[in-house]
Amino acid sequence: MEIRHAGCLCGAVRLTTRGNPVRIGLCHCMDCRKQYGAVFAALAMFPADAVTVTGKLADHQGRCFCPRCGSPVLTRNGPEIEVPLGAFDSPDQFAPSYELWTIRRESWLPDFGLRQHRRDRQD
Repeated sequence: MEIRHAGCLCGAVRLTTRGNPVRIGLCHCMDCRKQYGAVFAALAMFPADAVTVTGKLADHQGRCFCPRCGSPVLTRNGPEIEVPLGAFDSPDQFAPSYELWTIRRESWLPDFGLRQHRRDRQD
């Protein structure tokens, strides 16, 4: 089983994921844009029981971050936990297969060649 590690900028919060993500996507919704301070978020979704967290988290409506450095480290979304790809210790482990909320997508972004959903996923 694949074990991967992720965490915040200062190292106070650490994540361990077990197994492969359920899916990997890019999200252009306003919540993600505001949370990450970026024009989209790249996220890997795992079953909640496949993610272990050590360290103290601060939380705003399920969007969790390190209270010490402010790094966003996960979002609780029903039975899943979304982990930003940038939080993983090793780069280039995952490739997104779709984009969400493309009605909010910046027009200057290149075409990533991914399946696009105008709003949330329909499948």
